[in-house]
Amino acid sequence: MSNQTYSWLPDRHLGVAATLAHTDETIAQIAEILYSYQAQSNGILQLDEVPGPTHSQTVVTGIAPIPRKVPLLVADALVTLRNAIEHTLFTEIQHCDGELDEKAARTVEMPAALTYDAFQQWVKARAKNGPPSLRRGSHILRRIEGLQPFHRLRDPQNHPLALLALHTNHSKHRAPAITAVRLGAIHREDRTPPSPANVEYRPEVPLQVGDVIAETPIGRRVPVALFPTIGINRPRTDCWPVLIKELDELSTWVRVQAVPRLVTGTESSAPALPHCYTINVGHNDERDALAAGSTVSASQRHNDRLSAETARGGLCETLSMMDHAPDAEQIAVWLQSLSDQEVLAWMRRLRATLAYEPETMLSNFAILEKMRDEARLHAGLEPGLPS
Repeated sequence: MSNQTYSWLPDRHLGVAATLAHTDETIAQIAEILYSYQAQSNGILQLDEVPGPTHSQTVVTGIAPIPRKVPLLVADALVTLRNAIEHTLFTEIQHCDGELDEKAARTVEMPAALTYDAFQQWVKARAKNGPPSLRRGSHILRRIEGLQPFHRLRDPQNHPLALLALHTNHSKHRAPAITAVRLGAIHREDRTPPSPANVEYRPEVPLQVGDVIAETPIGRRVPVALFPTIGINRPRTDCWPVLIKELDELSTWVRVQAVPRLVTGTESSAPALPHCYTINVGHNDERDALAAGSTVSASQRHNDRLSAETARGGLCETLSMMDHAPDAEQIAVWLQSLSDQEVLAWMRRLRATLAYEPETMLSNFAILEKMRDEARLHAGLEPGLPS
């Protein structure tokens, strides 16, 4: 009996799953480098306080250089995503039309038309030498048209296909991806309870040496937490979205939308292809290997890792102030023994409060007591007793 796993994906297209898995592995490499960069002991930013007549300014005096490997890997990931689309399209056209001669083969590409007229011109240019599947009336041409940016009426230039073409044309013909440090947000830590109103979101622009990121009255100290991140420039624009988020959104669109629709012509094909699976060994049954693949993307693992590490720092400080808590070093050792998902699971049990809500406060305190006792047990101490 034949294996019907991923029955919507014909055998001729199995290779695209490996291409997408390779992309996820590349994003994982980027994430690993970025994590080490963002977690460096001296921090990414060097800051100085510059006093004035009435206010003191916090000024950026230095920015740690981003490893050059990052933009090179980013370019690789983006080009591989475009390859996934182009290879799927070419394979499907050859399946429908048979082996193409070189003249017809050169006309096969995925356009990224921002207007209906631009798409019609693209179709017209293939009327003479293009394969039958790129001529008006073909089902493949309808699939191509359905993925075009011009269907997004408000901002077609920000459609995933348009962005992918923008990034890859730049990285192939001009330079690797352009990345820079951004300051995503500043969080005031002097107000209790914490509130989203205490978070100042910063403009999506690169930080520069000399930038003033905060200003406080002379003689007043305001503790803040800085959240620097890495942005990627959308070529020929002033947009600097978060790098990992940009990669995640583009790879998700290719995996969930572009490839399935080119293959099947439908909006959704279940199950969705895994983000990654083992591609460094051969498989007698590729479909079983796909079924065993990961449903969690490298981008999500990276975000979870950063969130968990931030949570560990805050939890260590909070728990160490509780009665009968072990010392901060023992708590830190316990927190490091937990997986990122375990730390985040603890955090999800704590409920945010924007005002003094007795039930919520008591519930949170009970959870913190359980965490304190877990830390005591890990340190070899009895729960709830003085250390």
